[in-house]
Amino acid sequence: MSSTEEPPDLPDLPDFPDPAGPRRAQGRTARIVAGAAVLGVLAGTVTGYVVQYQRQPTPLAPLAQPNLAESRTTPPDENTTPRTVSADRWAEKPDGDLRHLLLPKPPGAKVGEEPGYRDLATTVEGFAYPDKVFTHFLRDGFRREVTTSWTQGGHVGVTVSLTQFRDDVALKSKDYVDEQQDAVRTDAYAGSPGKPIPGSVGGRTYVYAKPYSEPGYEPVYQGRAYAWRDGTAMEIYYEDSTGPVSESALQALAERQLERL
Repeated sequence: MSSTEEPPDLPDLPDFPDPAGPRRAQGRTARIVAGAAVLGVLAGTVTGYVVQYQRQPTPLAPLAQPNLAESRTTPPDENTTPRTVSADRWAEKPDGDLRHLLLPKPPGAKVGEEPGYRDLATTVEGFAYPDKVFTHFLRDGFRREVTTSWTQGGHVGVTVSLTQFRDDVALKSKDYVDEQQDAVRTDAYAGSPGKPIPGSVGGRTYVYAKPYSEPGYEPVYQGRAYAWRDGTAMEIYYEDSTGPVSESALQALAERQLERL
């Protein structure tokens, strides 16, 4: 090729795909199903991202007018839409310790995982393609996640996770919940449209008709709940090894957790 020829155009690189399917419950309740997923070693630039996301934000300089009146916004309710959240995205967004917003274990339940934070690498472990989900979450402004779990009667396992996204992309919590719901309602998972969670904006619970089974493990019936509020996505994983999940029990948990947000 002569020095005057133009190089051929290169094709555009494809965008990273969205997370493929709902993740499994993690911690002790995951061992009821099939054990925890294993994430490969993350190094170099990826490790740098994890470290950066765990650092406390640098405080901003003080305002020149420190006595400005505080803005009063309307908290989300059943009439909230993505458009109103976009216009009023500062509405009571939880900025404190997310662990305090998690449901406490019920009386008599045995703790599987104490309420605690997970870094991004641990968060994506339960997905089918953790490397792609890792990149997806970085792009969408993953901020932090807290999780707790417990078991009851030796056959019921519950895991509750709250995943928070950054202020400038608060609607990503809605997008994330929508993606999970799109996947979980397919025939490969719950195979149903789910049941609305009272007081939520698009939140739903799903009870699987067929148990999950894998060689070496007893069949487990599953239920899932998804909802969002402000920049926080709520997920509840409910398993029962003795029979179909109680929809009323799952709904009650979802409503109580949503109230705490």
